[in-house]
Amino acid sequence: MNEKTSRSAPEGAGRLSPTLEDLASAAGVSRSTASRAINGGSKVSAQAQAAVDAAIVALGYTPNRAARSLVTRRAGSVALVIPEPDARVMLDPYFAAVITGVNEALRETDLQLVLLMSRAGDDSARTIRYLRGGHVDGAIVVSHHHADDWVETLGGTGLPTVFIGRPWDTSSGIPYVDLDNFEGGRLAARHLAGIGRTRLATVAGPPDMTAAVDRLEGWRKGLREAGLEPGPVIHGDFTTAGGADAAAQVLATSPDVDGIFAASDLMALGVVDTLRGRGRRVPDDVAVVGFDNHSIQAANGLGLTTVAHPMVDMAAAAGKLLVGAIANLDGVPGPVIYPAELVVRGSSVQ
Repeated sequence: MNEKTSRSAPEGAGRLSPTLEDLASAAGVSRSTASRAINGGSKVSAQAQAAVDAAIVALGYTPNRAARSLVTRRAGSVALVIPEPDARVMLDPYFAAVITGVNEALRETDLQLVLLMSRAGDDSARTIRYLRGGHVDGAIVVSHHHADDWVETLGGTGLPTVFIGRPWDTSSGIPYVDLDNFEGGRLAARHLAGIGRTRLATVAGPPDMTAAVDRLEGWRKGLREAGLEPGPVIHGDFTTAGGADAAAQVLATSPDVDGIFAASDLMALGVVDTLRGRGRRVPDDVAVVGFDNHSIQAANGLGLTTVAHPMVDMAAAAGKLLVGAIANLDGVPGPVIYPAELVVRGSSVQ
C-alpha cells in the first residue's frame, strides 16, 4: 500500500475515499449535476437527486467541505458571541441554556455552532476580525454591554446577525429576541407589595446592560403603582458573590428592609446567604424574589420566587431567525418579545 492510499483511505480499507467523479458515475449523472445535488442546487430533477442520494449511501461518500464552501460561498457555521469573562460563562446557567437553545435551532441544518467568548479590548478586536473573515455565515450576540460596538461593527458588514436581548441601539434594524424585562421587574414589586412588604430594596443588574435597566425601571413602576416609596438600589454583577455584597450594603443602609428583589437568581442566592448570615429569616423577616427561574435552590432547599426567563426557547427562536436570515428570506423580522411570568415559591411566601 502506498503512502497516499494509507492516509486517504478509511480505517481498515485498502482504497481511496470515493471522489465526486466516482459519485457521479455511480449515480449515472454528470459531475456538475452531482455537485448541485450535494450542495442543494435547485436545478436538479427529483430523479437525479434520488440517484445521487442513493450513491452517497452506497459509496460512503463524504463531501469535501472546503470545495463545497467554494461552490456555495458558505462557511457552514455560525458564531455565538458572548462578550463576558470566561469564568462567568462557565458558571452561569444562563449561558448553558442559550447554547442548548441555539443548538436546538441548528439541529435540522448543516450549520455548526462556534462559541466566541470575547472580552473588551484585544479579545473583542480579534473576534471582530474573525467574524469579518468569512469563517461564519452569521452571528448571534448575547449578554452585550453599552460599551460594546457589536451593532455598529456587525451592522456594517452585511453578516446576518441576531441579538438575544435588546441592543442599546435598535435603529440598525438588527433583529433580536428578548423577554419583557420591564414587566418582570414590575411583577416582582407588585408581588412583594401584595404580600404586605413595604420596606423594599432591589439588587439591580449592571447599569450598562439593557435587561438590567429595564428590570429596574419596571420595579420602580411597580412600586409607584403600589403607593410605596422607592427603597435602596444597589447594582450587582449577576453573580452570587455580587448579590451577597449588594445585600450587605442594603442592610447597612436599611436594616429594617422586609423585601428584596434581585435581578437574577444567582444574585438572589447571594442575598439569601447574606440575610441568613445576619440572622434574618427568609421569608419570615425578609422576602426575596429573583429573576430567571433557573430552578436552583438556596440553602436548606428553599425555593426561589422568581420571574421566569425561558432562555432555551428564546435562544432557539434567535437561532431560527438567524437561519432564515442566512437563507435570505424576505423581510427583516421585528423583535420577538416573550411575556414575563412570576413563579411563586418559598423565598417570599411560607
